[in-house]
Amino acid sequence: MRFLLWFLLCGVTVFAQKKNEAYQYHIREASASIKVDGLEDDAAWQTTETAKDFFMITPMDTSRSRSKTEVKMCYDKNNLYIIAVNYKPVKGSLVVESLKRDFNFGNNDNFFIVLDTFEDLTNGFSFGASAAGAYWDGQEADGTVINLNWDNKWYGATKNYDDRWIWEASIPFKSIRYRPDQTRWGINFSRLELTINEKSSWAPVPRQFQSANLGYAGVLVWDKPLPPAGKNISIIPYALTGVSKDFISQKPTDWRPNIGGDAKIALNSSMNLDLTVNPDFSQVEVDVQQTNLDRFELFFPERRQFFLENADLFASFGFATLRPFFSRRIGLGVPILFGARLSGKLDKNWRIGVLDTQTQQEGDLPAQNFAVVALQRKVFARSNIGILMVNKESLGYDEQIHKSIGRYNRNIGAEFNLASANNIWTGKATVLKSFSPHLSGRDVAISSILNFNKANFFWQWRHEYVGENYNAEVGYVPNAARRGYQMLVPNAGYLFFVNSPLLISHGPLLQSTLFWNKSNRLTDNETTLTYTFNFRNRATGVIGAASSYVQLLAPFDPTNTGREKLAAGTQHYWKSVGMDFTSSPRTKFTYAFSSRYGGFYANGNRFNVKTTLGYRFQPYVATKFSVDYNKITLPYLKTPVELWLVGPRVDITFTNSLFWTTFVQYNSQAKNINLNTRLQWRYQPASDLFIVYTDNYLPENLMVKNRAIVLKLTYWWNV
Repeated sequence: MRFLLWFLLCGVTVFAQKKNEAYQYHIREASASIKVDGLEDDAAWQTTETAKDFFMITPMDTSRSRSKTEVKMCYDKNNLYIIAVNYKPVKGSLVVESLKRDFNFGNNDNFFIVLDTFEDLTNGFSFGASAAGAYWDGQEADGTVINLNWDNKWYGATKNYDDRWIWEASIPFKSIRYRPDQTRWGINFSRLELTINEKSSWAPVPRQFQSANLGYAGVLVWDKPLPPAGKNISIIPYALTGVSKDFISQKPTDWRPNIGGDAKIALNSSMNLDLTVNPDFSQVEVDVQQTNLDRFELFFPERRQFFLENADLFASFGFATLRPFFSRRIGLGVPILFGARLSGKLDKNWRIGVLDTQTQQEGDLPAQNFAVVALQRKVFARSNIGILMVNKESLGYDEQIHKSIGRYNRNIGAEFNLASANNIWTGKATVLKSFSPHLSGRDVAISSILNFNKANFFWQWRHEYVGENYNAEVGYVPNAARRGYQMLVPNAGYLFFVNSPLLISHGPLLQSTLFWNKSNRLTDNETTLTYTFNFRNRATGVIGAASSYVQLLAPFDPTNTGREKLAAGTQHYWKSVGMDFTSSPRTKFTYAFSSRYGGFYANGNRFNVKTTLGYRFQPYVATKFSVDYNKITLPYLKTPVELWLVGPRVDITFTNSLFWTTFVQYNSQAKNINLNTRLQWRYQPASDLFIVYTDNYLPENLMVKNRAIVLKLTYWWNV
């Protein structure tokens, strides 16, 4: 309780005015029409204000940028317009991976804009492009996190010259959310120039933070209040056909034509209603496989469009290992009949989210309803408090028939998110309670984290308690198998900034992760000491050592391959060393390498090496070859266990709207070879044609296990 009170007092003490209030861009209505073609010759651009004289963020944040950038903005009744002229410090320079949409920010010369449309320093939108013309868009939450899976309708064009590259875009007011009577937004412009390894922004941002940090946004001042976006209804139907064959079961070929669709209805300029009927959540993008040597579930992110707008209201509640709601629990393997999501801003301080989906009966599973309600209020400078309620209800439930599942599962929770005005202090405190049949008492989870982040010194303190009967069936709690635990994760680090032609900074990080069981006995303790080197060419290197202790709570096979299991209650100690290195992204040939060597369970030994080699024929082709090798020696096994995960990948981007991706994944742990090839044509903004072909083989004889081809067409229609 004392810690929680102190946590709340931190929020009070960090209340302050906007950091970059002095950086203001005055936007006016366009004096003439604008054609979005990447050229500066429109008459309207000659009468607008220019944002220039950017500040360097990295490698140092104490001077102006060496890369000259000029930005202009204006608007008309339907669109917001922006043009950015990015002058090249070295003529003819260009560093890009490909023309792939929502590219890796750190590996491409790029420019983007962040818009804090409610000026709450927390939520916003981002739009941008690479120097080759690849698009970037995302929705921002928590003042720093941009969800690039969010997608919407806007238009852009890029021109590349020997001495500069130009990006021009029009963003429909219907594609973003805002309050129509407001005359101020938060805004910042960010540029990455890899040729000289420089990141810069218009409003200055300290180097330890992301350039998209809304706590350091400047001000976009409108010449008059914006009108409402007007009628804003989008219908997004899809048509799909697919053929699949399971060669192992020798069942007949399965052909599944399907139609369905979504609708996005803007109830006003800041509130959106998403509807879906018979949604298709087929995997047009296959998850990248991982070697799993852990005792607990791996995490895979949500990519389905229906769940993405204002996703932070639902998905960010809790912590990475303690989430009461995880949308991937819905509709995987069981068809969703329909769903609805209401989300957005009630005013500058209040946000709301309501979600309801219905699945159909499938085999031994009854029809189920999933309902979620989230409410959030801004407090202090950039902090907020929120509540969340999750309900999973089985319909037509029969305890004799549906023995494997409960009739219902419910969660309620409250949390406080701390973000100081200068972002140096951040944190969160969450309290959760679950309700399930036949489970009562010790069904509460409490977790908190506090971060302090200066440029050279940073630390974190995290504590978590989960009762043995806490149950989040629609959540993600990988440690729940521990059946009641406490976790403590403290860490502290320091960076020495140096004046060197090779290094920017270097320094140590010490971290411990400790678990206690319900009897307050220590069951896990991993302590690591690492030393990081940050190079001027944006390469990074890490060396480290770790000490580990585990007391098994259940029988466990350390290889996860179906071999003999170690007994519950047995204790295991080991030490290990490791290193990581990632090369500079500005060269066409890139590589990453990591290695680990040391002890393992049962006085065993583990050697691990990972490497990724990449080469790009910019801007059209990016190739990558990844290898993850583990050699595990255990005294009770006659021979060592060798695990391979090999994955060559080729991305071909014919244009910034036509992409072809092919990759192969050989996973010896899963005893599978997977081939996936996907062609995507974005024939107009937010509308796609997908052709996806997938094969799975047995590694020992390359016999086909299953095969599928899917054709999917989506169309975004603004009514």
